[in-house]
Amino acid sequence: MFIFLFSFAKNIFNFILEISTMAETNKGMEEEVASAFVNHYYHLFDNDRSSLSTLYNATSLLTFEGQKIYGVEDISNKLKQLPFDQCRHSISTVDSQPSSIAGGCGGIIVFVSGSLQLHGEDHPLRFSQTFHLIPVLQGSFFVQNEMFRLNYG
Repeated sequence: MFIFLFSFAKNIFNFILEISTMAETNKGMEEEVASAFVNHYYHLFDNDRSSLSTLYNATSLLTFEGQKIYGVEDISNKLKQLPFDQCRHSISTVDSQPSSIAGGCGGIIVFVSGSLQLHGEDHPLRFSQTFHLIPVLQGSFFVQNEMFRLNYG
């Protein structure tokens, strides 16, 4: 009985060690993806907003200042119909975490804070934005969930 318990405990320890090693090996991967995504997203937003539609799919959900918008077409229309044509984002922080979804393929949660300078305005607007990125192909992601809020006060 003692040998069985020792063997069982050793297997659990090895499993935990393997998971810890895998996590350490992948550590930083989500930061690289998040950084590349943030650069790409805000470049498109500031220069070619209509191209943002390629980042969403039919199941995507955007919550924009409390309004829920579903699907690539409605999200794309919302972003194109914002009451300004030109803007510049200045990113202050990017935080990311790996996420786990059904089926075992992980996504990435990205939190962004920064400021938005509208053309012709003197003062920038502070904002916070969160993205949940889901992998679709090797190295490719789409935006499943997105939340945007201006920060007042």
